[in-house]
Amino acid sequence: MNAALQSLIDRYQPNTPQEWENALREIVQELALLGLWRAKFFEHAAFYGGTALRIFHGLPRFSEDMDFSLLKPDADFDFAPYLEAVRAELSALGFTFEVDRKPKQVTTAVDSAFIKGSTRINLLEIGAPAGLSSRFPPTQRLKIKLEVDTDPPAGAHDEVRTLLIPIPFQVRLYELPSLFAGKLHATLCRNWKTRIKGRDFFDFIWYLGKHVPCQLAHLQKRMEQTGHWNPNTMLDEAALKERLTQRFNEVDFAQARDDVRPFVRDADALALWSREFFLGLVEQVKGV
Repeated sequence: MNAALQSLIDRYQPNTPQEWENALREIVQELALLGLWRAKFFEHAAFYGGTALRIFHGLPRFSEDMDFSLLKPDADFDFAPYLEAVRAELSALGFTFEVDRKPKQVTTAVDSAFIKGSTRINLLEIGAPAGLSSRFPPTQRLKIKLEVDTDPPAGAHDEVRTLLIPIPFQVRLYELPSLFAGKLHATLCRNWKTRIKGRDFFDFIWYLGKHVPCQLAHLQKRMEQTGHWNPNTMLDEAALKERLTQRFNEVDFAQARDDVRPFVRDADALALWSREFFLGLVEQVKGV
């Protein structure tokens, strides 16, 4: 196995099929970041969302997709050259993945792409035992969605952080209070339809445990952009707590636990989840 690839997989020590699949996904995510860095993508955009929190701040759950935001609005932004850099990075380490832009059915401010490839074939590339990888159907594909917001809401603050493996490189990402604002926007405003995103609530607990305040100005701009807040009214800490209380009273936390369980190593981390538990956390939310 390639030495650079070995250095990536050595951190995980996976045993179960789920652990191997999670490790593969995260290795691909980090290599995608490396390819984007080589292409100077982070001169124009910042990384945010659950995967940013996982890779750079040690969030104790795995994350599926990769979210980016341009540093300033650009309706003419072209994602294609950067996707080619991601494709080249994965290929250089022996992976077999397609990296394709998703055609837009309607005009939106989000540019999307997918990294897709055979789970079984690419697990073998990172050294998964043949007997284990054969438990994945030949048709099963690992899929990672990449999204770029080309009309970013104002108020976010960013920073540059360094990863050392497989080589030293740097990624621009949102600072923690701005990341928390993005997570609270998802918690308050996401349209669940039939699938509650328990990951939102898991991350909410993580932020509170780290005493991270919410960047209120950025959260307000996000909520205004999606029609969830009146621009003529200032979002303050009291209003945020009121909205969180309303939201937590609507949630089926049994479904929320089921959603996040495959991404968490210690299922006991979900044992206390209930409406009463989350309502009791609301007072710990702070704004800046």
